[in-house]
Amino acid sequence: MPAILNRYATPLITGLFLVSMISGIALFFHWGSAWFHGMHEWLSMVLIVPFVLHIWKNWRPMTTYFKRAPMGLALALSVVAALAFVLPAATSSQSGARGGPPQFAIAQALFDAPLSEAAPVLGLSGTDAAAKLDADVTQSLTEIAAARESSAATLAQQLMGQPQ
Repeated sequence: MPAILNRYATPLITGLFLVSMISGIALFFHWGSAWFHGMHEWLSMVLIVPFVLHIWKNWRPMTTYFKRAPMGLALALSVVAALAFVLPAATSSQSGARGGPPQFAIAQALFDAPLSEAAPVLGLSGTDAAAKLDADVTQSLTEIAAARESSAATLAQQLMGQPQ
C-alpha cells in the first residue's frame, strides 16, 4: 500500500466518522436537516474508501478478531439491530407503499380516489371532471392515466386548468 494511503486511512476514518456522527445526530433531532442531509449521505459513502483501506492495511490483525467471540457477537448484534428496523417495514400491510413526505401520500390518495370523490378537491364536480377527461366518474385519475399512458399528476393539472 502506498505510504500516503497507509498514513491517512485511519485518520480519514476518524474524521469522516465524526462528521457522520455529528450530522447523524443533527438529522435524528431534526436540527438543520437541509444542511446535514446531503453531507451525511455523501460523506458516509466517502467513508467507505478509507474503511476499506484500513481493513486492507490491518488485514492480519483483523483475521484474529474474526476468530474470537466478541467480533462474532458484535456483528450478530449489529445484524439484529438492523433487522429491528427492516422487519416491521417489510412485514407491514403497507410494505409496498411508497415512502416519503406525507403530501405525497395525500396526492396519491387523491389520484387513487374515484373522480366523484377527487374532483371536488380540484374545484370541480365529478361529472364535470369526467366530461373534461372523457371518462367515467367511477374511474380514478390513476386508472385513467394508465389507460392513456399518461400520469395522474398531468391529468390533475389538466383538470385544474394549469399548463403542463
